[in-house]
Amino acid sequence: MKKNFFNLIGILGILFLAAGCSQRENAAQSGGNKLTVTTTIFTPYDFVREIAGDRVNLSMLLPPGAESHSFEPSPRDIITVQNSRLFIYAGGESDEWMNGILESMDTQNMEILPLMGCVDVVEEEIVEGMEEEEEEEEGIAYDEHVWTSPKNAVRIVRAITGALCSLDAANADFYQRNSAAYIAKLEELDAEFQAVAGGAKRKTIIFGDRFPFRYFADAYGLSYYAAFPGCSTETECSAATVAFLIDKMKAEKVPVVFHIELSNEKIADTIAEATGAKKLLLHACHNVSKNDFENGASYLSLMQGNVGNLREALN
Repeated sequence: MKKNFFNLIGILGILFLAAGCSQRENAAQSGGNKLTVTTTIFTPYDFVREIAGDRVNLSMLLPPGAESHSFEPSPRDIITVQNSRLFIYAGGESDEWMNGILESMDTQNMEILPLMGCVDVVEEEIVEGMEEEEEEEEGIAYDEHVWTSPKNAVRIVRAITGALCSLDAANADFYQRNSAAYIAKLEELDAEFQAVAGGAKRKTIIFGDRFPFRYFADAYGLSYYAAFPGCSTETECSAATVAFLIDKMKAEKVPVVFHIELSNEKIADTIAEATGAKKLLLHACHNVSKNDFENGASYLSLMQGNVGNLREALN
């Protein structure tokens, strides 16, 4: 998916506005000499919260409840990025719009951390029965959903911690202590998923939705079938794809069909009705609802919910 929301003139206009406002906004953001950190999506935002607490000024561009693959940033968002000392984004297909903007910015005083640069990435794949995008992209598309594996989350947290310590040495000990405690919790989460997958009677999961869990499936030895690959912008699939998933559910006696967060759930509903399977959420932590955000949802709490739902699907 390529977003052409910003043409060159628009980018230059935004950056001119950013330059005009930067002196005033930087002065406001430097209150208490706090480091200014901006993330595009929820998971790195939550990681920074866990590591840095209130020692940084933290912003997330994607509003709670918004769908990340159709997000279009405002001029104010671009100014927020321009005024950040640390900017964290996925670095994949869903935020290609950011690459051109970053190239047009003066980033000398910014640390830019793409999550895909923190781990070993894999190509996005089309598995049997999956609906392909009508418009094929040129070149290799790598799966950007690296954080869905807790093993990768540990690597990402270490990279974020390193960036924070480098930019804010005065608080380095604080960041490192929090990071170590948080990594221990992520490792416990990883062990829970390993126990569920290792003791399961089946190894197949089925999604009536996009599939942003490639790294997760690889980490725990799971096979999968889904309506679309992880970065698809589609929400409706062909009758042939739905029929394939229904047949696969029946043939392998899979008791659960999954959907992801902020989905319309229509495909999963159809499959559940045709098979008698239970419909459950496997949360990819791209974003959270406004209600969940206000109630303190976190990567750990959402993934803990996934542990129970995965157990039900594999047994």
